[in-house]
Amino acid sequence: MTNRPAFPPPQHVAGAVGPLHPVDADVIILAMERAEETIAAIASARAQQGVSKHVWIVDQGSSDIAMARLRAAVQGATDATLVALDRNHGVAGGRNRATALGRARIVFALDNDAEFATTDTLARAVAAMDAAPHLGAIACRILVHATGQDDLSSWGYPKGLLPRAAEVFDVATFVGAGHALRRADFDTAGGYDDALFFAWEEYDLALRLINMGRTIRYRGDIAVRHKVSPEARVGWTGTRWFHFVRNRLYIAMKHGANPAALLPRFLAYQAKGARNGVVLQGLRAAPAALALAHRFRPAPGTEHLYGHTETSRAYLARTDAAHRGTPLQRLKREVLSGL
Repeated sequence: MTNRPAFPPPQHVAGAVGPLHPVDADVIILAMERAEETIAAIASARAQQGVSKHVWIVDQGSSDIAMARLRAAVQGATDATLVALDRNHGVAGGRNRATALGRARIVFALDNDAEFATTDTLARAVAAMDAAPHLGAIACRILVHATGQDDLSSWGYPKGLLPRAAEVFDVATFVGAGHALRRADFDTAGGYDDALFFAWEEYDLALRLINMGRTIRYRGDIAVRHKVSPEARVGWTGTRWFHFVRNRLYIAMKHGANPAALLPRFLAYQAKGARNGVVLQGLRAAPAALALAHRFRPAPGTEHLYGHTETSRAYLARTDAAHRGTPLQRLKREVLSGL
């Protein structure tokens, strides 16, 4: 069995059934409560200029009140569609289902608490992808909506690269709040792994894109503005640390790591969990990761995308490991730091 089961059909709620003509980009927005922020994200996406697009809003369990507000925001739109899923499939599963709704060659995912920084952000992302066929993904710069400063909570790269946040460079992953993918590569790679639910799903997909010979490029000049709203997130004291540890160990095993070889990483996570008062979540994560790895079967045709080639190892060393500093610096930054 694969980790991408057949999708139950979404329920059309409001807006167009789909675009009247082929478009260059599908913008996907996952929704669950936070109606005010989601409506602003939709408006930002619909306001994008210089590129043909369709906006797909996929709700995963909002209340009737929030859904009514979303319906009113999309009612009568010809460039946007609101659908509802049968349940919350998580970030990974939700993005898979949202992406499957469209046909555009570029898919831009925007968090429902984020907005495009400028009205031509989407057009520049599409142009950048079109100009470089080797790009598998564009990672946007994530700014705090209120201040325009870099959103440190959304910095998914080695801290040694943070001073270069305004620049352009190749990376080993991308951040979910704002990113662009090439649909053909997304399909070839097998999409996101539904089993992850949330945490590390971008890294997991990025590894497969890298194994395909694609480049993940961070663009400090292509940005989204993020409304950091911790009260609506899954807290570290809930299940977030569990998913963080479980998924990272599972992904390593998917790519051929022997469970015994992951013991140092597991112990480092336990130290960090103890430092932050969430040690029980981390302890539960190891058997859960082993269970996921035992059940995992690659989607047909993607078997060769798991593991690491000499080329992909060199790419990861150049774009990630080289910027993480000395072992002592890594200990301070990655193990003894707060969540």
